[in-house]
Amino acid sequence: MGTPDFAVPSLKALVKNGYEVVGVVTQEDRPKGRGYVLTPPPVKEYAMSCNIPVFQPVKLSKEPDTIEALRKLNPDVTVTCAFGQILPQSVLDIPKYGTINVHGSLLPKYRGAAPIHWAIINGESKTGITTMFTDIGLDTGDMLLKDEIEIPVDMTVGELHDIMSLQGAKTLIKTLRALENGTLIRTKQDESLATYAPKIDKETGHINWYNTSRKIHDTIRGTTPWPGAWTELSGLKFRIWSSRIGDLDVLNNEEPGVILDVNEDGMLVKTLDGAILIKEIQAGSGKRMTPYQYANGHELKSGMKFL
Repeated sequence: MGTPDFAVPSLKALVKNGYEVVGVVTQEDRPKGRGYVLTPPPVKEYAMSCNIPVFQPVKLSKEPDTIEALRKLNPDVTVTCAFGQILPQSVLDIPKYGTINVHGSLLPKYRGAAPIHWAIINGESKTGITTMFTDIGLDTGDMLLKDEIEIPVDMTVGELHDIMSLQGAKTLIKTLRALENGTLIRTKQDESLATYAPKIDKETGHINWYNTSRKIHDTIRGTTPWPGAWTELSGLKFRIWSSRIGDLDVLNNEEPGVILDVNEDGMLVKTLDGAILIKEIQAGSGKRMTPYQYANGHELKSGMKFL
């Protein structure tokens, strides 16, 4: 059971390691792109290329016919990875050995829908993959195996996503092999350490210039490439694609959000505790470019203030 790109390596690993995948459950086809073309989820595309039966319930908990069809498949184990729906107990009861979830955080931290985004937005230096036995709660089941992943200070959520999706597949196979040979150990989660990673939206990437330089930098890389970090200037929305922090302490009385300088190195913008260097921007529906390139044909200069 999985839906987006993140889940595809786990499904591929099951197939390539000789596990008999008797069915795939994924979300509905959705309109995509400027033409709103109805597009199947990445997991469905791979499953169909392997001739694996695919089920696409609108809401699994309210579709008894689909649940009965899954019961008839008689799976030993169900694997979930970014499926996107909460599983009812009737579905959890189907597999003989339980349901194993591949989760993109070091549980119990960052339970929920967007653990990879929030790990970067919150400035974490490491994250990882946790496999767990799924129960009726939201990522609350017993933990199985963990693999840690370092987060460099300039890594984006897109880059981390790709690394973690591949690691998720490796951790999953290790988990299944341990289940097969009887060495898998269940560890209960410490509820006092639990944190949550709720869904993100476009407003998550709205830059608050009254934050510290590090917090703004983490917001930019934690929303790149989606949903995108942005700010406004003279009624025009600017997408910010990359930034740098470092020896940028600025001693002046300008308000946060004020442009201090635009040059070939980037655009220096005042923050709560100094300044941040913006390296790449996109104005409106225009092309991505450096602030210096944009300033050559548009008004973008010191003293102007982002909102």
